[in-house]
Amino acid sequence: TMTTTKARKAKGRALQNLVVSKLLKHSPSLEPDDIKGAIMGEQGMDVKLSPAAFKEYPLKIECKNQEKFKGIYDIYSQAEGHKGKGEPLIILKMNRQKPLVIMDFDFFLNFYKRI
Repeated sequence: TMTTTKARKAKGRALQNLVVSKLLKHSPSLEPDDIKGAIMGEQGMDVKLSPAAFKEYPLKIECKNQEKFKGIYDIYSQAEGHKGKGEPLIILKMNRQKPLVIMDFDFFLNFYKRI
């Protein structure tokens, strides 16, 4: 229905806005116009980077805010529960697909800025 579509788009927009604001916060040299969320339904990346922003973050960013990922969060909780120090990191792999890494976004930003 229309309200579910509206709610889904609002959730997606909220995640985009969070990503944009955190990327800008971690990049004081960038201007607010350097990183922007895409318009809902627009083709291409969900977070648009200016050439200056792309130099700092050479990434193609896709945002998904949905409930289908419960299993991934269960795996993340399992990693969090392991004894000892260290940041939880998930490596996912499907048949005929390359392995993917999942980590906390704030940890990623701080880690990425150190390298």
